[in-house]
Amino acid sequence: MKIKILIPVYNDWQSVSKLIEEIDNLSIDPKFEISIIIVNDASNHDRDEQEKDLENIHSIKILNMKINQGHARCIATGLKYIYEKEDFDYVIPMDGDGEDRPEEIKDFLNQIENSNNKPIVGERIKRSESWVFKICYQLHKLITFIFTSKSIKFGNYTCLPKVTVEKMINEKATWNSFSGSLAKIEQDLFSVPSIRGTRYFGPSKMSFFNLLKHSFSIISVFRKSVLLRSAIFIIVYILMIKSNASVVTAIPLVFLLIMIYSISSLALRENLDQFDKALSQINNIDKIK
Repeated sequence: MKIKILIPVYNDWQSVSKLIEEIDNLSIDPKFEISIIIVNDASNHDRDEQEKDLENIHSIKILNMKINQGHARCIATGLKYIYEKEDFDYVIPMDGDGEDRPEEIKDFLNQIENSNNKPIVGERIKRSESWVFKICYQLHKLITFIFTSKSIKFGNYTCLPKVTVEKMINEKATWNSFSGSLAKIEQDLFSVPSIRGTRYFGPSKMSFFNLLKHSFSIISVFRKSVLLRSAIFIIVYILMIKSNASVVTAIPLVFLLIMIYSISSLALRENLDQFDKALSQINNIDKIK
């Protein structure tokens, strides 16, 4: 069975190098042929081109993008490349910094036979960030559920069968939000517990602003539901406060309108025409094994 591990990277080659070594050191059943596809998001730091002695990884390719286009679009481009150019059975997208723990790849592979060709998602049961970030993350999940009715407890770290990859590359939302798109196209997901690891090198890149953008990107996938629920809330709220209207009571409405504007702006990133032409943005491909 052919497994493609998809890793987006931008100026974090030291972490990716360590991740590749750890994947190579895993004791994986020989029936699984592991290959790695790295999407280089136009890094401006040179990578270490020293060859490594890798015994258990079948091949490694690096797709060098012409321009920096962001994490979600790198994953989308990688999925499209793998579907159109590679022979595969499953794709495992994962971050290259150590926060997606490589030892959990075995958990995905061990559940393939039980999953009945469903997407397998790593459901977060424990995180490694500060308590402030954990609270913000719980608020992100709560807001997402309130406005979309979707309880999305997973990120990019998943194991996707070929049939799901085909759906993903034909869904424009994938160009903007991986997890939002997956939740939209697949209603029946098989989950395994996943612990958020710590970065190999340097601080986490998931700041409060990036978390907010990530949350709104997911919500934007379900914007029709969001607009309907927001309209209902606005009508009910105005009726409730009409006798006590003030600047203070108007604050929730202001925040809601800002959120709707942000979601609408992020939704404009969904562009199936750009997605269809994604492979034209690959400058060249390095085969390092």
